[in-house]
Amino acid sequence: MSEMNHPVLEKSKIIKATVISLIVGVLLLVVAVLPAEYGMDPTGAGKLLGFSKLYVPEAAGTNTLGAMVPSASNPTIKLEKAGSGPNVERPAEADNPPPTTQLKSREDETKVIVPAGKGIEFKINMLKYGKMKYEWTTANGEVLYFDFHGEVKQEKEVKEVYFESYTIANSNNMVGTFLAPYEGRHGWFFRNTSNEDVIVNFRLKGQYAL
Repeated sequence: MSEMNHPVLEKSKIIKATVISLIVGVLLLVVAVLPAEYGMDPTGAGKLLGFSKLYVPEAAGTNTLGAMVPSASNPTIKLEKAGSGPNVERPAEADNPPPTTQLKSREDETKVIVPAGKGIEFKINMLKYGKMKYEWTTANGEVLYFDFHGEVKQEKEVKEVYFESYTIANSNNMVGTFLAPYEGRHGWFFRNTSNEDVIVNFRLKGQYAL
């Protein structure tokens, strides 16, 4: 029976292969991994080869999952902040039937200035079951407290107006669709706690009246 002769690598060849592997690994780290994963490109090769385009920085105020992290200026919002208090009764007009004809569909772009250290409302008029798409964004990414809510249109003037909150949060941007649950004024209350005015850019499309 013949013997099988296994090739034996020389020690110098093993060392050489190991060194080459380390060099290749370091090159991949510097050229590809650092620019793509961490936005670091010390040699400029990542930009040249397109790896830098793969880097997506984390937004300020978010964790690794992309969720906004509460801070001293943006405290957690509680359930009790939503809508009117328990002492304000829901008016009978909220249960009125929808109209046979909705408002004519329209599309608008507008700006709202929220003064420094103050709050301001921006609202539109809608009929029951009127539909709308909306988008708003702060001009420079500033985070504002907002309450997206609606007030029921009542036949008689009342001391405390009933309203329902649809969304309350701290953000620099909001996009969505909306179906008015009753006829009335629907829109946003913004609060600016900073020392500078904030511009909010709005885009609206749907059945409403300004």
